[in-house]
Amino acid sequence: MRKAIFIVFLMLLISACSNNNGKSNYNNNSDVMPQGVSVKNSHIDINKNNNFTDEERANYLANLAAGIPNVHGATAVVLGNIAVVGIDVDANVDRAKVGTIKYSVAESLKHDPHGAGAVVVADPDLNARLKEIRSDMRAGKPVQGIMNELSDIVGRIVPDAPTPEMGKNPEKAVKKPKNQMNNQNDRELENEQKKQSNEKNS
Repeated sequence: MRKAIFIVFLMLLISACSNNNGKSNYNNNSDVMPQGVSVKNSHIDINKNNNFTDEERANYLANLAAGIPNVHGATAVVLGNIAVVGIDVDANVDRAKVGTIKYSVAESLKHDPHGAGAVVVADPDLNARLKEIRSDMRAGKPVQGIMNELSDIVGRIVPDAPTPEMGKNPEKAVKKPKNQMNNQNDRELENEQKKQSNEKNS
């Protein structure tokens, strides 16, 4: 009985294997990937993104940002997947207008495949630091120091937020009514009300 089961299993195993004679199961068309995913009309060319060096991408982002109205110049620093773009605007422009200009630059970068995820700064001090980092990169300074400086800049812009703890949902937590006071405050308020009502009656 065992011998018969073994022979049937062996025959199934052999018949399950197909003979390709060294040929692959997919055609050699560049538009068709082996997994069966076809990407013909993609708006993002991944190979094109990878051909840019960090410096070329930084120049591209700076030129893109400088093309926005009311931006007098831009400096970009790209290191790996971190991109920070500093923009120069008039010192006389009020903060609301600077915020609008900064938003316009961020939107234009967001819709460009090379600028997606870039951080935009309009602060003159941070922009000066970006220019120093850019010159340090051109001078061949160590990458570790440049990364530390860049992380300081991004840390000033993007605040630290605690990561959500697994399994805890603050929306479902029991909330105390906001109109409740502790006993001490309740007694003080009651005494104050009695005092004021006695003054009115006198």
